[in-house]
Amino acid sequence: MTPSPILNYKFYGWVRLLVVLILLFFSNISFSQTDSITKLNRRENIVGLSLSGGYIVSMLGLYQLWYADYPQSKFHFFNDNKEWMHMDKVGHMFSSYTIGKYSTDMMKWAGYSPQKASIAGPLYAYLYLSTIEVFDGFSSVWGFSGGDMLANTIGTGLVMGQSLAWNEQRITMKFSFSQTPFAKKRPEVLGKNLVENIFKDYNGQTYWLCLNPKSFAPKSRWPGWLDISLGCGATGMYGGEDNIWETNSMPITSVDYSSTPRRMQFYLSPDINLEKLKVKKKWLKYSLKVLNTFKFPLPTLNYTQGVGFKVEPLKF
Repeated sequence: MTPSPILNYKFYGWVRLLVVLILLFFSNISFSQTDSITKLNRRENIVGLSLSGGYIVSMLGLYQLWYADYPQSKFHFFNDNKEWMHMDKVGHMFSSYTIGKYSTDMMKWAGYSPQKASIAGPLYAYLYLSTIEVFDGFSSVWGFSGGDMLANTIGTGLVMGQSLAWNEQRITMKFSFSQTPFAKKRPEVLGKNLVENIFKDYNGQTYWLCLNPKSFAPKSRWPGWLDISLGCGATGMYGGEDNIWETNSMPITSVDYSSTPRRMQFYLSPDINLEKLKVKKKWLKYSLKVLNTFKFPLPTLNYTQGVGFKVEPLKF
């Protein structure tokens, strides 16, 4: 089905409006500084153009690659709060937190004041992810999810609140993943290979809140690189709300895995905060900062709903 030209026009009107707002927003922040140092001015230009340009290119690309092939409709809402045992919502928190964290760091690197960077970075993340929700709202296949927006708000609030209060992230969000057997039985939904599994198979995703005790008690003997992590995940999911579905191939048949229990999982584990390691080389410092987005594999106490506790020697 070909999308309606009228709906396309309305859709691109929203995109144009958001693009104009983001350009105005970042041009005011990026170029209103009075610092005469050439290096800082150059950094401001780099960050302003990178964030605004990245926003435009990625959103236009996302629309063409993902949404353009599906029919569009009037803007509408969609309640998906019961799907995937809320793991997709935790994923939204993680995405908004991570984008906000790195956007804030970029602005601080460019020379913005800590307060300005702490507000603008998370707002950029919020606008970025809100645009995707608007895309969903105009797609007849999906819809604007209030639950997703709430999750985005929590994620951006976590990074903004800490940055404003402490000018650092004492509690970080991290991600880990391990492949599961569920994807092999429903690869069209959970992914056909490792890359697709990472994004689609919620059974293998774990999201972590990592607290750094040293940042709260700087005079203590607690190692600065050692965090305490609480994680959450889920298992036994073949579909969003249940484990029953119909195949797409002919003849259409019904598949029933309702006997597989869908369970929440919670974790307690130490973690290595790679950003707290003392290194001198800049390239290594930046590399560790990126790698710190992911939980370091370490022994973990696992609690599975309806099963109980067990110790995993190495939790990915």
